[in-house]
Amino acid sequence: MIYRADALDGFEKEMFGGPGTTKFTKIVNEEGLAGKGRLFNVVNLKPGCAIGSHKHSGELEIYYVLKGQGTYNDNGTSIQVKAGDVTVCNDGEVHGILNSGTEDLDMIALILFTK
Repeated sequence: MIYRADALDGFEKEMFGGPGTTKFTKIVNEEGLAGKGRLFNVVNLKPGCAIGSHKHSGELEIYYVLKGQGTYNDNGTSIQVKAGDVTVCNDGEVHGILNSGTEDLDMIALILFTK
């Protein structure tokens, strides 16, 4: 199976009360994850925009930062992240991320089911 760049679906919306909007481009749809997860996207946050803090239940989420820098909320602890960093929010944990830099923050987000 090949997913062509010009055919990838995208959307933009406010996320969990964070300021601004988040742009998502689907890399593989839920069907393509074969029941193992529900999201595999490229995520773009403009400076000052954020995905607000939220909890994952029955799933985990991994971010791989491609470009830029941000402030990651890891269960209430703020940690600076930059290109090349990986974050993991396990089942039952809380996270969020703010683009605290001056350029776009791009990352890959993957949500996998734990149950």
